[in-house]
Amino acid sequence: MMTLTFGVIGAGRIGQLHINYLRTHKDVKIKWISDLNCDKMSEWIEKSGIQNKTKDHKDIINDPEVDAIVICSPTDTHVDIIKEASAKGKHIFCEKPISLSLEEAEEAVEAVQKSNIKLQMGFNRRFDKNFKQLQNILSKGELGQIQTLRITSRDPEPPPIEYIKRSGGLFMDMTIHDFDMARYIMQSEIVEVYATGEALVNPEIAEYDDIDTALITLKFENGSIAMIENCRRSVYGYDQRIEILGDHGAIDVGNEQSSTLNYHRTDGIRRDNPPYFFLERYSDAYRVEMDGFIDAILNDTDVLCSIEDGYKAQQIALKCKESLISNQPKRI
Repeated sequence: MMTLTFGVIGAGRIGQLHINYLRTHKDVKIKWISDLNCDKMSEWIEKSGIQNKTKDHKDIINDPEVDAIVICSPTDTHVDIIKEASAKGKHIFCEKPISLSLEEAEEAVEAVQKSNIKLQMGFNRRFDKNFKQLQNILSKGELGQIQTLRITSRDPEPPPIEYIKRSGGLFMDMTIHDFDMARYIMQSEIVEVYATGEALVNPEIAEYDDIDTALITLKFENGSIAMIENCRRSVYGYDQRIEILGDHGAIDVGNEQSSTLNYHRTDGIRRDNPPYFFLERYSDAYRVEMDGFIDAILNDTDVLCSIEDGYKAQQIALKCKESLISNQPKRI
């Protein structure tokens, strides 16, 4: 089995998560890290066993030894890096979204389609064992025709305002995962959206043309409908649930818990809260998604979440913003 040489662009929170896993993978060697703050991270990079650091991602892309790159840099850098890496024949793992602009995302899709590379988007929830099992059940038709899908997705607390200023908004930085999950679970395209929402948790968010609480209705090509509920604050933890209703019954996927113990006492019944944040909740899914990317390169198979999937999720997010502003449903 060959060893793949990787470069990681962006060594923030999500970049470090991928680096910590990749450096232990038997089929991978990380040769490069690119980050504007790499000088401040020298000790950590050295302890991670990585040979080279740079502030210029082009050093990685221009290295003929590099087989694949992982893009964890700010969203406004993604498209240029994708186009440059595609032209150099580097396989790409890219965190969501592709871009904040649909036109720029189209340029990235075109660059990948013209090349002979594999690009996998970082929609990690597809790789969660429970959601994968649900999708497998539905793909076998065990529930018959699906009437409704309900996705609940709530963060434990709002991000800093500095993040809100550049995130692209709730639909682009948070709900985009749910749009991808809806398409993945239903295996049908979304043809209409209607979104409503407000800044109910932190009114300051409204000053930046954004919201922190939303309800979104989706209509699918196959006739099913879905509801997504988002909030940037659930004080009890990271709330991630799905429920499906079909001809032959319903299936719901509840929250992960640190234990399954339920305490029954005179003062009430208590169970553990869900994990506090996404790094805890989806720690296994992050590893499985990266394994899938590596396997696709080594075995020359299709990736399980393509740039076309990323483009469609971004398109839905932008249509939801249009719907929110106009207070009207929007066709896709």
